[in-house]
Amino acid sequence: MGGKKVCIVGSGNWGSAIAKIAGSNTARLSSFESQVNMWVLEEEVGGRRLTDIINTEHENVKYLPGHKLPPNVGVDEGPDGLRLISDIIHEKLGIEMNVLMGANIASEVAEEKFCETTIGCKNMKHGQMLKDLMQTPNFRVSVVQEADTVEICGALKNVVAVGAGFCDGLGYGDNTKAAVIRLGLMEMIGFAKLFCKGPVTSSTFLESCGVADLITTCYGGRNRKVAEAFAKTGKTIEQLEKEMLNGQKLQGPQTSAELHRILKSKNAMEKFPLFTAVYRICYEGKPVTDFITCLQNHPEHM
Repeated sequence: MGGKKVCIVGSGNWGSAIAKIAGSNTARLSSFESQVNMWVLEEEVGGRRLTDIINTEHENVKYLPGHKLPPNVGVDEGPDGLRLISDIIHEKLGIEMNVLMGANIASEVAEEKFCETTIGCKNMKHGQMLKDLMQTPNFRVSVVQEADTVEICGALKNVVAVGAGFCDGLGYGDNTKAAVIRLGLMEMIGFAKLFCKGPVTSSTFLESCGVADLITTCYGGRNRKVAEAFAKTGKTIEQLEKEMLNGQKLQGPQTSAELHRILKSKNAMEKFPLFTAVYRICYEGKPVTDFITCLQNHPEHM
């Protein structure tokens, strides 16, 4: 006893994967209390409460099936299923916030396949403590001080992945997707430089939270998959989300709407044509083929 307490808020595929890592590390490190509590949005699975299944069978059978969670991860029931953002948490609780982002598809992390991740932490002493909590031989952690940039990467990459999915649905190849990734990365860097509170250096985008996460999301993530189906079927994003994601939510379209409001208020939409095209296709009924036009006429090519 006397070590730091660890709590996981959320129990989707990523919350469960990180609980597996954190639970294993707290059990062996004296600097942490062994017990890890996880807050879960209560659901019924096969007539049983998901919290009961996790506590008795140590497996999240809905969001991360086939992977046992350490027995020291128990469950606390949260009041609701709010998705919290670091600024909101800081504002409400007055606590210091740090962020972890990387090329980390949850199922592969749970399978202990090698990958890297990035922790954005303004206080490097806290960063080392979080690295101790998270790092394993197959989950390698780098700590950088540009926490705002790291978090921005995690949000914006999903918008780019929607664009990549559009291209897949339209039948374009890897050359086109590579262009989407490059142009999307340029817009991510531009947005971060305009809107992050602290300094933004290009080196942070070379960490796992930047270009690596962007690549894996544009090839393997849910935003890409649903956007491809959107381009092929003509069904709405909402309909496809219900059909394809087993209760999970898309981040890309919603983030594009938030970006659009910000860019419109700053009169900066023309500097971010890829982000703007994703928004207009998702929410304003523009044809998916407009996305290719946005690539052809991107300011990078002028």
